[in-house]
Order: sequence, then C-alpha cells, then structure tokens
Amino acid sequence: MADVVLRGVLAAACALALTACGAQVAGTPRPLEVTDVERELVSGYFTDLNDAGAQGGAEQRDLLRDTQHPDFVDEECEPPAGTLRVQPTMSTLRLDPTWTPPGEDEHPRGVVLVVAVTLTVLQDGAEVGSQIGSQHVVLLNGKVYGFAPCVN
Repeated sequence: MADVVLRGVLAAACALALTACGAQVAGTPRPLEVTDVERELVSGYFTDLNDAGAQGGAEQRDLLRDTQHPDFVDEECEPPAGTLRVQPTMSTLRLDPTWTPPGEDEHPRGVVLVVAVTLTVLQDGAEVGSQIGSQHVVLLNGKVYGFAPCVN
C-alpha cells in the first residue's frame, strides 16, 4: 500500500514539474538571420583578401593561409597562379548550417555562411579567368575563416 501511495506522489510531482516547464514565451518565432556585425566581418574579409591581392600573390597567399579555417590548415592545396579578386554580392549572404566542405563528413566548427561571388583570376594584372559561384566562410570566435581556393 505504501508503494502505491509513493508512486502516486511521484507521479503527481512529475506532472507538476512538467506543467511548470510548459509556460509560453511571448513573441513571434522567426528564422535566424545574419546580423549587421557578422555582415561587416564577412565584408571585411573580402576587402582584406582583395587588398592583399593588390599587393601581390605572396601577400594574398599569406592571407589565405592565415585565414584558412583552423580545422583545415593541413589540407593539401595549390592556390591558382597569380592573384584573385573576389567580389561578393552581400545581399545574398545567408546562413548555411548543413554545409560540409567537399570530401568531408562533418560540419566545420563555427557559424557557416555562404555568399554569391564573382571570382576573377589575374596574372600580371591581366584577367585570365572569371566565374560566378558561391563561397563559404565561417565565423569562429569573432573571426572570419575561409577555405582557400585550390587548383584541381
């Protein structure tokens, strides 16, 4: 009999605890959006990349190496000859929480964003190629990291 009473008390306590957690929160749900701060960080990343390219190929490769996502610094990558000019279309910047780098099984640490870009390869100041595509960047600990472009 005591066992039945104890179970009844426990059931009532559990029901009370679950009811207390069911309170509604005022407001309207909305999807996560890119903040103005994040937008500025990403824009600054591309500005720095282009400024380094204007200084030369070695400077730009140094910047690409320094801003390579820390989990992917050991990736074998041969950057294209010359320099890159990357023009992002910032109005397309959005979160991409399910993206994984090619050949990888796991999502990189940080907040993954994707933006449409026009990528131009320059050699000795002359355009040798251009393409439009998407580029992923990651915000991690207040810094923007990328994935260096590689010649395949």
